Amino acid sequence: MLRQREESRERAIEVPAEPITARAGWYPTVKRGFDITIASALLIALSPLLALVALLIKLDSRGSIFFAQERVGARRQIDAAGNSSWEIQPFRVLKFRSMVNNADQSLHESHIRAFVSGTLDLEDEGTTIKLHDDPRITRVGKWIRRTSIDELPQLINVVKGEMSLVGPRPVPVYEVEGYQPRHYERLHAVPGITGIWQVEGRGQVTFEEMVGMDIWYVRNASLWLDLKIMAQTIPAVLRGEGAA
Repeated sequence: MLRQREESRERAIEVPAEPITARAGWYPTVKRGFDITIASALLIALSPLLALVALLIKLDSRGSIFFAQERVGARRQIDAAGNSSWEIQPFRVLKFRSMVNNADQSLHESHIRAFVSGTLDLEDEGTTIKLHDDPRITRVGKWIRRTSIDELPQLINVVKGEMSLVGPRPVPVYEVEGYQPRHYERLHAVPGITGIWQVEGRGQVTFEEMVGMDIWYVRNASLWLDLKIMAQTIPAVLRGEGAA
């Protein structure tokens, strides 16, 4: 059973006053069907690997196998008249636990706030959104992060409809708290396990560049673009790049 060790804090998420119109047509329906089919198949095919990783995590350190964190995503809503719009809402994203049990989240919060505000010490941290030399990461955690295996439980989020295989990065609530109005457009799509920022930015871009990439995806999303990003994800993972 998944035990969510992280204490959830109630936070108000600032959202645009008016609903954002969502794209109509066949693309959202086909994308959802594709997500369910591929995510379900991967969960079955990768079940031996998932079981092995779960065992290694338990042997390496005390605590639960999974880590659940509140992130901000979006869900496509359709009203009685058939009009569709995006509703921004929080959900709990799943990962394999890669940190020590009950890890202090304030370290990551401070890093992300500095990243969003543009005050990150670039000499020490570079432009990356990742926190370098994180003392909270376990031995097994370093390996599953480098190979992006820690992200595989998000296939469950995909099956549940909270995420897609491809989409903007699902962001922590404390990142959204620092958003300016122009940044919210990146939330106008179902968040993805992989995306254009992960394969092209490779985690080494500024906050404004990251947001710009995700907004470009939101405006240009298509099944062909999704397939292209998924194909680019494989070599990025093999090189150990783009893990979020």
